[in-house]
Amino acid sequence: MELADFWFVLIAVLWIGYFFLEGFDFGVGVLLPVIGKSEAERRVMINTIGPVWDGNEVWLLVAGGATFAAFPEWYATLFSGFYLPLLIILVALIIRGVAFEYRGKQDSAQWRSRWDLAIFVGSLLPSILWGVAFANIVRGVPIDADGTYTGGFFNLLNAYALLGGVVTLGLFTTHGAAFLALKTKGPVRDKAHDLVGKVGSATAVAAVLFLGWTLLDQGEVGTWITSILAAVSLLGALALDRMKREGWAFVLTGLTIALAVITLFMTLYPNVMPSSTDPAFNLTIANASSTPYTLKVMTWVALVMTPIVLVYQSWTFWVFRRRLGTEDLPPQPAAPESVSA
Repeated sequence: MELADFWFVLIAVLWIGYFFLEGFDFGVGVLLPVIGKSEAERRVMINTIGPVWDGNEVWLLVAGGATFAAFPEWYATLFSGFYLPLLIILVALIIRGVAFEYRGKQDSAQWRSRWDLAIFVGSLLPSILWGVAFANIVRGVPIDADGTYTGGFFNLLNAYALLGGVVTLGLFTTHGAAFLALKTKGPVRDKAHDLVGKVGSATAVAAVLFLGWTLLDQGEVGTWITSILAAVSLLGALALDRMKREGWAFVLTGLTIALAVITLFMTLYPNVMPSSTDPAFNLTIANASSTPYTLKVMTWVALVMTPIVLVYQSWTFWVFRRRLGTEDLPPQPAAPESVSA
C-alpha cells in the first residue's frame, strides 16, 4: 500500500471515530427537549456526556488536520467550495460548547432554557450538515481543471444530499438514544429505550433509500456488502434494545455508523473529490496528496500519537462508566446574593 492510500484509509478511520463518538453527543443534544421534560432529567442527560464531549471533538480537529497535511488539494477545494456549510457547523459547535459550560452559571429557568436551546440547535445543525457535505463529496460537485469549486451554496442542497442529511441525523439520534439507555436509569432510560425503536425504524427506511441511491449510482460489490451489513447492524441494534441489552445495542448503532462511513469512502476510492463537470477534473489520491516525505513524517507521528489518544479516551470512558439518575445529581447551586455597598 502506498503512503497516500494509507492516509486515505486513516482519514476514513478518523471520521469513523468522530462520527461514532460525537454522534452520540449530537444525539443526546437533539433529544434534550424530547426526553428532558424536567430540569433534573435534562441535567442527567447533559451529565452523561459532560466528561467526554470535548474529547470527542478532538477527532474532528485531527481529521481536518490530517486532510490538510496529507491531501492539501482536497482540503483547499473542500473548504473553499463548502465554506458556508462548514462555517455554520463551526459556529454551531462553538455555541454548543459554550452552552455546556454556561447553562449552570445562573440559577434561572429562563437562562438554562436558552442554553438548552443552544445545545439542541448546536447538535441538530451539524448532524444534518455533515450528511449533506459527505453526500455531495461522494456524488461529485462542480470542479474545474484547476481544482476550484465552481458551484454555489444551493448546488449543495440537492435531493440526494438532503437525504444524506436526514440519514446522519437519524443515525446520530438513534445512537444518542442508545447511549442514554446505556448510561442512565429511571425515566430517562425508559424514554430513551422507547425512542431507539421509533427513531431507529424511521432511520432504517431513510438509510435504505440513501444507500440504495448511492449504490445504483456508483456502487460496486464491496459497497453492496458493507451496505447490507450496515442495515443488518441497525436492525440488530433495534432488536437488542427491545431485549434491554443496552451495551450491545449501543455497539451496533456505532457499527452502523462505521459501516456507513466505510461504504462512502469505498465509493469514493480512488477519488477524494469527484468532479461533476468532467471526470478528468477529479481530485484523486494521487494528484491531491502531499509529497512522499511529508507523508512519511506524518506516518511516524501517527504511529506514536494514535495509541496514546486511544488509551486516554478509553480510560476516560472507563472512569465515567456508571449509570446516572436524578438521585445522583448534586444540588443545583443557588444564584449569588447581591451585596450592598
